[in-house]
Amino acid sequence: MLYHLLYPLSKHFFIFNVTKYITFRAGCAFFTSFILVFCFWRPLIKKLHKLQIKETIDMYGHLHLEALHKNKKGTPTMGGALIIFAIFFSSLLWARLDNLLVWAVLFTMVALAALGLADDLLKIKKGKGLNRLQKLFWQSAVGLVLGVFIFFYKDIEPTWSLPFFKNFVLNIGYFYIFWAALLIAATSNAVNFTDGLDGLAIGSLIINALIFSLLAYLAGHIKFADYLFIPYIKDAGELMVITISLVGAGLAFLWFNSYPAQVFMGDIGALALGGVIGAVALIIKKEFILFLSGGLFVAEALSVILQIFSVKLRKKRIFKAAPIHHHFQIKGWPEPKIIVRFWIVTIICAFLALLTLKLR
Repeated sequence: MLYHLLYPLSKHFFIFNVTKYITFRAGCAFFTSFILVFCFWRPLIKKLHKLQIKETIDMYGHLHLEALHKNKKGTPTMGGALIIFAIFFSSLLWARLDNLLVWAVLFTMVALAALGLADDLLKIKKGKGLNRLQKLFWQSAVGLVLGVFIFFYKDIEPTWSLPFFKNFVLNIGYFYIFWAALLIAATSNAVNFTDGLDGLAIGSLIINALIFSLLAYLAGHIKFADYLFIPYIKDAGELMVITISLVGAGLAFLWFNSYPAQVFMGDIGALALGGVIGAVALIIKKEFILFLSGGLFVAEALSVILQIFSVKLRKKRIFKAAPIHHHFQIKGWPEPKIIVRFWIVTIICAFLALLTLKLR
């Protein structure tokens, strides 16, 4: 919004010329989202307490885990709503609103936030949220809409760009639409699985958002894209405003969500923010780098999938509990140690993802 208001004034006041730079507007979006979350978290928590929107501990019969998490019962949840609001507001304020890619990512975020909101409210009112198939259906539906948009968007080809190969792309045609649905459902669920310890999910999201801020900027810059042999996506650099907004809002939220948490993110935040990272990865053709950068999310999701199949087929558990962070809790690792070590793993994965830019 401010770009459209202020940049035309640069003809008369040179200082407003700075608004044309994505990096400047992304930096402003960072501070805007950070300040919004930091200023409004206290009124939000009071409102959540008043509405009795609090965490209910359900560890699916794991008595040991329920004992470890008993002190968290009654902590306000759905704090992710403030993160979503801050990202949306900051993006509207600082991004170019004539950029359809920005609207595609914001649509994905808001649609998945609505799904998370429904799930959180059902958990609070009835003690049980949407089942796996219901969530998967709606996540896939959002992904299909995004896939259709990308498929027919004039400046994006329905291709896979594989890391470690120079200029190698594979056109997958109409399958790209279903690929988008699969990826959005996968990233959304993976972040949701990770959101089980104080600050674990949001800290890992911040790291991945930083990586994809850089990747979006490089993909949208024709000289950098040509130099690095990555697909050039016109106007994709503008997505940096959204991802940096996520970093700002996420850091402010982490201030209150770090151990011991004063507020939880809830599905409204986890599903939506996972979708944001997935949507950006799809648009800039970095889906396979996302699997590397988001290695922690992949491990968390795989641990759940493997556990389910093992119990159904072998009647045995692979892990003491799933997602995998609960496995380490039962093994006796203190929660803060698990969180910090998993953040370290995420940082290592992020650096490996960046190395793929030159290993081609």
